[in-house]
Formats: sequence, C-alpha cells, structure tokens
Amino acid sequence: MMLLFRNPFSGLRKMVPTRSFWVWLHRWAGLIMAAFLIIVGATGSLLAFYPELERLINPHIYPRQILEKKLDMATLAELAEHRVPAGRVNGVLMEANQEATLISMDARPDNADPPNKLGFDQMIVDPYTGEELARRQFGEISEGMINFMPFIYKLHYALALGKFGLWVLGICALIWTIDCFVAFYLTLPQRRRSVTASAPASGNHGNWWRRWQPAWKIRWHSGSYKLNFDLHRASGLWLWPVLLIFAWSSVYMNLWDTVYTWTTRAVMEYKAPWTEFSKREIPLAEPGVDWRQAQRIGEQLMSEQANKHGFAVEQVIALRLDRGNGTYQYIVRSSKEIQDRRGRTSVFFDADTGELKLALLASGQYSGNTVTNWLFALHMANVFGLPYRIFVCVLGLVIVMLSVTGIIIWIRKRAARLSPKNHQYDSRYLRPSVHRDS
Repeated sequence: MMLLFRNPFSGLRKMVPTRSFWVWLHRWAGLIMAAFLIIVGATGSLLAFYPELERLINPHIYPRQILEKKLDMATLAELAEHRVPAGRVNGVLMEANQEATLISMDARPDNADPPNKLGFDQMIVDPYTGEELARRQFGEISEGMINFMPFIYKLHYALALGKFGLWVLGICALIWTIDCFVAFYLTLPQRRRSVTASAPASGNHGNWWRRWQPAWKIRWHSGSYKLNFDLHRASGLWLWPVLLIFAWSSVYMNLWDTVYTWTTRAVMEYKAPWTEFSKREIPLAEPGVDWRQAQRIGEQLMSEQANKHGFAVEQVIALRLDRGNGTYQYIVRSSKEIQDRRGRTSVFFDADTGELKLALLASGQYSGNTVTNWLFALHMANVFGLPYRIFVCVLGLVIVMLSVTGIIIWIRKRAARLSPKNHQYDSRYLRPSVHRDS
C-alpha cells in the first residue's frame, strides 16, 4: 500500500508574499508618498543652506560685533521679560543660524489675553547690547519675508499644519523607511525557475551579478520611457544607503517619542527627556529657580560633567525651560560634538530645586544617543562641511525626481493596461520587477 505524505511546508510557501505583491506595495506606497516627498525634497534643498539664506533675506537680525563679549543668557532673558510684562521667556538660543540670538516667549497664564496671543513667539536681539531687533511668530508667512525660511522649515517637517502635519509626515517617513527595503528587493534579478544541476556555483554567482548590472545603469540615449524608468531605478539604487538614512532620521524628527524611541531602545541604550521625565499634570508657571540661578547651576553642572567625562566646553549654545516636565536644559558645544555648528551636549536639572536630572553627551556615552546624533547631523546637513551641504541640497532635488518619475511610470503602465493594443512601449519594461539582460 502506497502512503502519501503531504509536504508540511507547502502551505507556508503559499503564505509568503510573491514578487507581484511587493511590486504592488511599492507602487501604492510611492503614490501615497509622492506629493509629500516632493514638498519635503524641494524644501529640504533650501534648508541645506538655511543659515545663509536667512542671513541673505534678513540681514537686519544679524548685528555686527561691536563689543568683545556677548551678554549672558540670564541678562537677555530678564531684558525680554522687562520689555514684555505680559510675556514670559521659555528659552534663549545664542547660536541659531549663523549666530542669530533668539528668545522664545509666550503669554503669562495670568495675562488677560488668551494664551500664546502675544502676537509673537520669538524675539530677536542683539547679543552685545540686548537691543531688540525684531519680533515674529515663527513660520507665519503672512508676516512677510522675515518668516520665509521659518515657513519653509515648518512646511518641511509638518506641512505647516501643526501637529496634524507632523503626524502625517511621520507616518509618511515610516512608510518611506519600509519602502526603501521593498524597492531594493525589487531591483534584484528574479530567481530563474530552472538551473542546470551541472552548472558550477561560481558561474551561477557571476551570472546573477551580470543580470543585476542593468539595474545600476541609465540608458541616456534610449526612449523616454526607458530613460524615465532607469532614472527612477538606478538613482534610487545608487543612493539607497543615503535615502534610508534620511527616511529613518525623518522618523526620528517626527515620531521621536514613539516609533523611533521604541525601535532604538529595543537594540541600543538610548536616553532622552521623554524617556526619563514624566509630564506634569499642570505645566510649571513660575519655576523656583529663576534665569540667573539657572544659568549659574547649568554652568556648574556642565563643568562637573566635563571633568567626569573628559570633554572641553567650547561654546554656550542655549538655556531652555520645559514647563511641561519642569526642567531646565543647559546646552553647550563640546569636544564630543559630531556636527559642524552649534551643539547637543546638555544637562537637565529640576526647575524648582536645581537638582541634576540627566546629562547627555553628543557622542561616546550611550550608543543609541550617538547614533541618533549622527542621524540628526546628517539629516540637517550639519557635518562634513560645505561639500556635504551641497550634496544634501542636490539630494532633495533627486528625491523630487524619484517621486515624479515614479508617478510617470505608474501613469504609463496604467495606460498600457487599459489599452492592451497599444504597443508603444516595449513589454519588457512594463514590469519593473523583471530585469532581463540588456
């Protein structure tokens, strides 16, 4: 009697997604992201030179150095609150965009006006004299050219739509990250159904590489469809590592306290204010430590950390008050920095008691933080000097091109499917998942 055995893996094979599924997924992921990536790519090209463009457009907010030393941050905060009694300072940034000095403010809760109705949230001052140079509601394009670059910035990371736009682009960045792997897989040559058993393994390996080579090439003198297809496939393949870096760093920028933190902490040690501090039920209205005391405590705590971890403080960057969790953040540029400008070496301390809560170095402390700071510096074009900034500027335009060429591929393939008698395009290129020998 013949016994029939069923292959236990036959059902499992059916559950594995086919190449056609990944083609479908890549197509629709690309179409969903296309408009957003066009906006992000175009604005990102400008933001690679944010400091220079801001100085060019608004030279009046960049005063000339007339004294040897700048005023300290506590003095600037006190002057701002004296000028605007109905307002309160939330932070002083000494080194913003080629040394502009910005003071962030909002309305006091006991003010008769509704919250955040001062009419501005940034005061720009001369750091040498404390003179007020301008006020603006950051990113409010109706205020004119003083907000042109801030508007571009808000458009880039949140579509200028606040938290809603932040989440939309965050989800888009997550889809982009996943699609990077799908797109890479689709450039690989398909496994042939039958391989001669006598063929040597080395020959098969060489043949596989030979069949993958067309994916890396652009046929500049071919027809418009082939050129468009090659620009989409080859450009994405050559720039794949960089595109993945920008996709995942975008997840950090927009989904920092959810997806990015969960993923990073699963594989590395990673600490941040949102992982270490809990939110207060009621935001802190008046801290027990004032700006003068906060500056002194920040300097002392940073000095202690410098001695403990063996780094040098090169420049004071900012002093911020987070009323949501009741902490001050004192930021400097140190010898541990990764980025070219400004800094990310910080100490966090209690805004009521001055007790140290957390110290974060730019590199060499926690592996997750070091990787995150590298992602941040690469995304912000704040590393490797001018050549890399030019590269990021061009990359933004390439991202626009990848989105546009992807849309064109979809339109032409759709037209071909709806018109089966239309032989205008070579059928070999109507299926980008199949890469034949040229």
